[in-house]
Amino acid sequence: MSENLDKSNINEAGKSKSSDSEQGLEDAVEVSDEALQKKIKSGSPSTQRVQRPHSSPPRFVTVEELLETAKGVTNMALAHEIVINGDFQIKPVELPEDSLEKRVKDIVHKAFWDCLSVQLSEVPPTYDRAIKLVGEIKETLLSFLLPGHTRLRNQITEVLDLDLIKQEAENGALDISKLAEFIIGMMGTLCAPVRDEEVKKLKDIKEIVPLFRAIFSVLDLMKVDMANFAVSSIRPHLMQQSIEYERKQFQEFLEKQPNSLDFVTQWLQEATDDLMSQKYKNALPAAGGAAGSGDGPQLDPVAVQNYAYLKLLKWDHLHRPFPETVLMDHSRFQEFQLQLEQLTVLGAVLLVTFSMAAPGIASRADFAEKLKMIVKILLTDMHLPSFHLEDALTAVGEKVCLEVSSCLSLCGLSPLTTDKEAVLKGQIQAVASPDNPIRRIVGQAMIGSLELSALPSVLQRERRRTGNACKMSPS
Repeated sequence: MSENLDKSNINEAGKSKSSDSEQGLEDAVEVSDEALQKKIKSGSPSTQRVQRPHSSPPRFVTVEELLETAKGVTNMALAHEIVINGDFQIKPVELPEDSLEKRVKDIVHKAFWDCLSVQLSEVPPTYDRAIKLVGEIKETLLSFLLPGHTRLRNQITEVLDLDLIKQEAENGALDISKLAEFIIGMMGTLCAPVRDEEVKKLKDIKEIVPLFRAIFSVLDLMKVDMANFAVSSIRPHLMQQSIEYERKQFQEFLEKQPNSLDFVTQWLQEATDDLMSQKYKNALPAAGGAAGSGDGPQLDPVAVQNYAYLKLLKWDHLHRPFPETVLMDHSRFQEFQLQLEQLTVLGAVLLVTFSMAAPGIASRADFAEKLKMIVKILLTDMHLPSFHLEDALTAVGEKVCLEVSSCLSLCGLSPLTTDKEAVLKGQIQAVASPDNPIRRIVGQAMIGSLELSALPSVLQRERRRTGNACKMSPS
């Protein structure tokens, strides 16, 4: 390049502006739209497995309404993921090696670049395709600029003037190598620091066709970088507006399709019925009806909501559709459920072990921590479909017996007898059954702990309600 550009000033100007961040986010939506739709579809089990509750009559919708709703769901899912996942980033699409889509893409790209190579090899060369590529590169470079980059915009527009390039090509005065050198220099100015190495490698490519191909590959990466920059810039704004935005979106869905939240209604109704049937009104704050009114006790809505979320940790994902309002977090709740199951099995194994071991080693914190880590490592792959809990617990039983005997010997106590080892291994093996009493007790204790952790918010809400009632009552 004929002029060195101050890269640090460009980066500072880019950070100080946010007007183009929203444009970058729109590009991000296009990049991740297909992936998000696949995720939503994969996270939603078939509705044919469970009969949908008919709270409202079905309504016919037009194709336009369906498309508009699908777009709204995609945008809401993207915004929700950006807010919830602080590490959210858009990544380039990588097709599987043996997929039909990748083979078709490779064939089409090869045919295009072969045609370009043939045109440039003609005497005199034909630059039609090359000029079109330069035009695409020009538009891409301009899309990276912020409103304050006036000098860079003028420079790109002046050097990559397509009309002037066409005239030079017609007169045989076009120097493609010089244009490529300017493009690479401008990419080095606008790219993120992580792409400096890729841009530097472009300077080592001397042939025109491979160079153009590599340039477009790096530009695709720069587009992803710009989209991620837009995501990070807009995240604080989304965090402030996300709750109201999602509430508005669900309200619009409900107006267009009255039965679009039937599974949520059923989920919350089940939580209410469970709390009422189990008579939790003495354990959870409940606002009873007025004396003598004959109305039944009414649970606090926050208590019902907390209990409903706890029910999601025991959800039957294979046979029950997930509630609509939490469908975007379906995969997260599945992960929480797997972690809860793993911790339940881990707690049951430790409880069985320490109940049979001597009191001396049960009080050793270092041994308890060591045993916990060993069992946890052996249960690491519990979330995989190929994992067999029975086989894993067999290995756990063998390892636990060795560790317990070793610890007993270090404490000067007699090691486990053969009969005690057999009993301990059998009790550990029995933990594989979901109906195992010890496993059920540990599981209930964990759910109870989670329930108690949510109780302070309910108590605080009840105190505020009681205080307001006292203030409103006549003295």
